[in-house]
Amino acid sequence: MKSNVLIAPSILSGNFADMGGEVKQMKDLGADWIHIDVMDGVFVPNITFGFKMIKDIRPLSPLFFDAHLMITEPKRYVERFCDSGADLVSFHFEAEKDISGALELIKGKGKKCGLAINPDTDPDVLIPYVGELDLILVMSVFPGFGGQSFIEGSLERIERVKKMRDELAPTAVIEVDGGVNAVNAASIARSGADVLVAGSSVFGASDRREAITALKK
Repeated sequence: MKSNVLIAPSILSGNFADMGGEVKQMKDLGADWIHIDVMDGVFVPNITFGFKMIKDIRPLSPLFFDAHLMITEPKRYVERFCDSGADLVSFHFEAEKDISGALELIKGKGKKCGLAINPDTDPDVLIPYVGELDLILVMSVFPGFGGQSFIEGSLERIERVKKMRDELAPTAVIEVDGGVNAVNAASIARSGADVLVAGSSVFGASDRREAITALKK
């Protein structure tokens, strides 16, 4: 497994009653990023949190904040998520008509930008936008809920995205989200992932430090 793979625990699986404590703990346990899943109950059948929570937890951690917007028409809100403290804002190809416009708004705030695709979306839809991206998010489950199993066939999709990235945007990183655990992390990284999002496999572990260490190894 690549030694430079980053681990981004998803606070969707954290304790909402102590989110500040959960976020502070992650740096001490060896996490690299904080993955923040924002859901609106429309694009996905679940509702999580928004601007204020990100703003409130921002002072509690020096880690890179990776905001993943699973919301309809994200262009309406990307600037507010940037202002709330996200270092990178990604949104779904399937949720936005003006993708380039939304990416420009994020860049205009001096933040990094990403584009996500669902498991049933052809990776080739990314081709017109890859050159504008800092991050490509490959979903290996259907978005909306934590604790799902890694979808068979996702490794091939990651490999396709890596080939595209290497040819068109070599500085962009590939992030994989959904069903990532210590058993499959190595194969996901070998397929091309640079960042592994892990929710229940970290926050649900009896030893979170060991869980993060196992993902890195």
